[in-house]
Amino acid sequence: MTASLAELLASQPEQMRLEILAGLSDEEAAALEYDWQFWARKNQIAPPGEWQTWLALAGRGFGKTEAGAQWVRQRVAEGARSIALVAETQKDLEEVMVARLVKIHPPGEEPKVRYKPVRVIWPNGAIALGYNGTEPNQLRGPEFDTAWVDELAKYRYARETWDMLQFTMRSGPDPRVFVTTTPRPIPVLREILADKTTVVTRGSTFDNAGNLPKSFLTKLKARYEGTRLGRQELNAEMLDDLPGALWTRAMFDAPDGSGQIGRVIKAPDLQRIVVAVDPSGTGGSGDGGDSIGIVVAGLGVDGRGYVLADRTCKLSPAGWGRRAVEAFHEFSADRIVAERNFGGAMVEHVIRTTDAKVAYKEVTASRGKVARAEPVAALYEQGKISHVGAFPDLEDQCCLIGPDGFIGEGSPDRADALVWALTELMLGDGPRRAAVIETGFY
Repeated sequence: MTASLAELLASQPEQMRLEILAGLSDEEAAALEYDWQFWARKNQIAPPGEWQTWLALAGRGFGKTEAGAQWVRQRVAEGARSIALVAETQKDLEEVMVARLVKIHPPGEEPKVRYKPVRVIWPNGAIALGYNGTEPNQLRGPEFDTAWVDELAKYRYARETWDMLQFTMRSGPDPRVFVTTTPRPIPVLREILADKTTVVTRGSTFDNAGNLPKSFLTKLKARYEGTRLGRQELNAEMLDDLPGALWTRAMFDAPDGSGQIGRVIKAPDLQRIVVAVDPSGTGGSGDGGDSIGIVVAGLGVDGRGYVLADRTCKLSPAGWGRRAVEAFHEFSADRIVAERNFGGAMVEHVIRTTDAKVAYKEVTASRGKVARAEPVAALYEQGKISHVGAFPDLEDQCCLIGPDGFIGEGSPDRADALVWALTELMLGDGPRRAAVIETGFY
């Protein structure tokens, strides 16, 4: 299939296209199947110009993965030889990015894949190396002429990974990076947007309506259209902080010159560690209820609080009990702290059934969620808390808690667990704290 014929087809009315397609030979039809310029929407094709970073901000289901894989394929065809593939996690790298890269090539042209570590090798000698956003230091050393970064806004170490990647983009005469992500208003993404060498394309979930089930789109519209979550995840809007919110994005990242420590890669030695559980009262993943918030935090020898992990899940009582106990042992925690809720002693029973020797403390809420959260948010404002890496879902929930409560979907389960953990570690037993009932081991 020549480029001119593909362009001709794309420019014709639907009836004319059908007639032309019906007259294609088997060879022409097979070639057309793999002609991305013909099938792609305009906002899925690389913009012209001498940009260094192409940033595609698009909603879920837009076709970001397809656009990224096809761009890498095009770069290889144009002479790229050293490519970085960077995903949120190793699982995403292998099952999303690499899997799609292999699938889009015509038979006989697909690259071969080696794992541990990931290497994608094309017949023409081009090689792609795989990385993930949880281990930014892996990017020290290599040189690349091309990089595809998928879902950067969700990385645990987004800034560190992005910074390390910049040092590697020094191979060939025209190194370029393509970032495909649903937007979240994290500082590094705002900086990429503001960079003069960045070109931006935008798109929503509904741009890809022709390739998505109608029932799926109808359900999304009914549930999320007009909500902040929908505006971000479907329409790909970069939303600013909620006016009056207890947390702002700056509290997690500590702006330059603030004197705060901000986000860190590793916590110092810790005096105490707790696992906090916010139960939902639901039966598990199939009942449509809220998740069970599970957050791990520690008190450093420097007197500051450190958020270590978010293990929130939507599992049966046996499942989330096991998840909480596993976190307790993984981080050598001093105790599990859980809110007394939805059935009284049920939470303790679940934990004890999983491991009877776990140190456990039950807390009860004497005030509303906002009142409980305010003193913890104040610790962030004072620069006394750092997150060890990024926890996008947790941070999103925090930033949606305003004076009138939580404006997001469902319950702020992750944020509630965070509040219980840091209250236990840093706010003592003063009047600002909810009443507690201690049970079991202390």
